[in-house]
Amino acid sequence: MTRNSDLELIALTKRYGETVAVDSIAHRFKAGVYACMLGPSGCGKSSTLRMIAGHETVSDGSIVLGRRDVSHLPPAKRGTAMMFQNYALFPHLTVQDNVAFSLRMAGIDKPERHKRADEMLELVELTALAQRKPDQLSGGQKQRVALARALITRPQVLLLDEPLSALDPFLRIRMRAELKRLQRELGISFIHVTHGQDEALALADEIIVMNNAKIEQAGPVREVFNTPKTAFVARFMGGHNVLNLPQGHIALRSDEMIVTAPSAGRIDGRVVGVEYQGTHVALTAEVAGGQEVTALMPDADYLKTPKDPGEVIGLHWDDRVAHPVSA
Repeated sequence: MTRNSDLELIALTKRYGETVAVDSIAHRFKAGVYACMLGPSGCGKSSTLRMIAGHETVSDGSIVLGRRDVSHLPPAKRGTAMMFQNYALFPHLTVQDNVAFSLRMAGIDKPERHKRADEMLELVELTALAQRKPDQLSGGQKQRVALARALITRPQVLLLDEPLSALDPFLRIRMRAELKRLQRELGISFIHVTHGQDEALALADEIIVMNNAKIEQAGPVREVFNTPKTAFVARFMGGHNVLNLPQGHIALRSDEMIVTAPSAGRIDGRVVGVEYQGTHVALTAEVAGGQEVTALMPDADYLKTPKDPGEVIGLHWDDRVAHPVSA
């Protein structure tokens, strides 16, 4: 099923009337990558995914897959497949026929399309449910059927639009592992749109953070998380404090912020929130200028020296773990 092809977005733009939803973005997705596009609602990530799929027209720029410009081809001719957020299964068809539907539309005979559907169902571990209807399936099972249906076309790139959003938290974590397993086994590129930072960190080889119709930062997942380039990325990815100091803005991971006695650190702050998080306690403090920062204290340390809302604490950090970010 693998066909090694990079996917490149070149000055890709989408306009809806006077509104620019995607503003001349450029990015190359290497073949076989698991990439997550994330950002706040309205940032342009879903419009980008739909343009790649061929479900939205391109206003300007181009989409190149395997050195072939696919910008204006119909979805079925692109070498991509899309799995929709609501799964869009046909209620009157069996699981097997749902998976085989695109082959039926392509005029492939029933024995061949059922054979290929059964191969896909084996891949997603649903062989035993081939003759059930969608209303007899759980949420996780429906998601696997939708995956199998998308993969049966043997795409070079699988596009996933918020595929885990309809699942409960426990099942979401299980299905993350399933998606990663499938991507590794198939060796094709997965491009996955999500609002969830945890989801992106768990799944992605690379992350593309979008904001205001542009790519704010893109790169390997650890690089984007550990060294955000802008205050927006630092805050959006979570786990970071952004401080505006005389020398400029710096980003600091919350687990690198050390709680000390008042006046014993670099800055003092007044505790405004205490949240137990299992292995850690998150202390939120207001510092000079009305800025709020969060420090994670190991649970055992907090029990030895508990802090209460209103209490003044010192906050310290090592220069080596702070890095400048643009505002």
